[in-house]
Amino acid sequence: MHFFTITCSSSLYNSISRHFSSLPRLPKLRKIPYKHRARTILQAQQALTDYLHATRSLSFNHAEHISKNSLFSLSDLISRVEFSPSNFSRNFQKFLRYHPINEFEFFFESIGITHSEINGFLPTHEFFLSEEGAILNVANSLSAFGFPWNRLGILYKEEISIFSKNPETLTSRLDRFKNSGFDTVSVVGICLVFPFVLNGNDVVSDELFDFLKRVILDFDLMSSVEGNVDAWYEICRKIRFFYDLGCEKGQLGELMGRNQNVILDYSEQVLVEKVDFFCRMNANKEDVGLLLLRCPDILNFDLESPVLSVFGFLKHAGLSDEELNSITVQYPYVLGKNRLENLPHLMRALNLHDWLFDKIMKGEHHLLANFVIIGNPNEDVDIGYQDSLKRIQSTKNHYHTMGKLNFLHGIGFGENLATIKALSYLHGTRNELQERFDCLLQIGIEFSNLCKIVSLWPKILNQNTDMLEQKVIFLREEMGCSLQYLDVFPGYLCFDLENRIKPRYRIHMWLKEKGFVKRNYSIASILATSEKRFIARLFSIHPAAPKQWLECFSSKNHSNSIQETNLLII
Repeated sequence: MHFFTITCSSSLYNSISRHFSSLPRLPKLRKIPYKHRARTILQAQQALTDYLHATRSLSFNHAEHISKNSLFSLSDLISRVEFSPSNFSRNFQKFLRYHPINEFEFFFESIGITHSEINGFLPTHEFFLSEEGAILNVANSLSAFGFPWNRLGILYKEEISIFSKNPETLTSRLDRFKNSGFDTVSVVGICLVFPFVLNGNDVVSDELFDFLKRVILDFDLMSSVEGNVDAWYEICRKIRFFYDLGCEKGQLGELMGRNQNVILDYSEQVLVEKVDFFCRMNANKEDVGLLLLRCPDILNFDLESPVLSVFGFLKHAGLSDEELNSITVQYPYVLGKNRLENLPHLMRALNLHDWLFDKIMKGEHHLLANFVIIGNPNEDVDIGYQDSLKRIQSTKNHYHTMGKLNFLHGIGFGENLATIKALSYLHGTRNELQERFDCLLQIGIEFSNLCKIVSLWPKILNQNTDMLEQKVIFLREEMGCSLQYLDVFPGYLCFDLENRIKPRYRIHMWLKEKGFVKRNYSIASILATSEKRFIARLFSIHPAAPKQWLECFSSKNHSNSIQETNLLII
């Protein structure tokens, strides 16, 4: 076997060392002294390149791309070879001769698929790459056009069918995109972010490129973007972020072209955070996207850390004294102070989110940046809340309790004693409480109504999501009630389904079917009555009803109930 001799110069070694030190720790290499790891990896890469090229007959470019960009797979291989500073290279070459490797694993990592994801892409009965195979031919064509080898995994994960296409067809398609006015790096950036354009649907591709021409070419965005793939990839990701919000494409292209600073000056994370803020106000994503493009100064607003007075903000936003007084009576649990990041859910708790977002869409977005509290800064401070907060912070488990408190603030509850009271009944972590709250929202309870229910019956959030769903299903399907009944009797969700709700409701329906019930009893009356009074009521309906209850319906089969029944009958 012929092995290429690759000289390890000092500069190359130092480059490997710097690259290695910037990567995550590789647990497979713990047995190798740290000072030898960079050189060991370099030797293994050289040996793997030689093996793939000389033994497996892959082109040198393919072999080198694979070996240089598969560090995790390579470290696993290194860990299986006996290490010695003087003989490692020879030992590694010998290992490769007698232990064939799954070349697809190295290939997938080399094109940018993370090591933890690779198993989901490995073919079942194939282990060896072939120059005649479509996957390498496509990778070679894309790389030759200008796609970075270690970014090809983006295409593979989103549009795997690309790698089964005819390379010449792909190249022709890419040239067509380039001839429409874009340069090579911009075409690469576009395809990495919108991989579906390589899949052969000319109508969809042409629609996208018409949109991109409007944004990029008509408004000369190309002159403001660095001529490299990384820069274009980031720009195109931000363009796609707005594109996927569902905005009308003609309007979106015009706004994006005229407000290029939105995609040039702000990170994708900032865009995501601002869209998330307004979407938590239950606003449509397309409206939010248009808002940010029409009013880009919102992107400079700090919508997280400022603390606001709820009463002061609502007054500043334009509510009348009469409306404010009504809120004080109906929603006392939202008053006090809260963080601006919780404003969207606060407004939903008041059922005023549509009103506020409409004002913002009409040009009053500066409400979020320039509201003021007139008068004494301590005017809206709840002393009782502050005292309770100090007590919480002095306890051993204050992190857990503060998590629950932050959950309540996050759904719109303010800094007030009503919030502290609700907090005292809650059990579970912040994430568990949020999951249960979201479950009830998904079931169909309105946000404002649910917050009111939590303020009155916080214990409903102490149940797992499956139980909450089962109770609502029973309420709707067997009792025939709508969710609006929970506005009247939210305590329904606190009663035990198997031991209370089902047996009591079913004996009530049985008595009704038998014609014994002469009046209608509400669900609240059936469930909220004590066991003693419930049995007394059954007796008043029919003397034999308590016996039927205890023997056929009640889930409790204990002597105390029977003795209680006998006393009632006497």
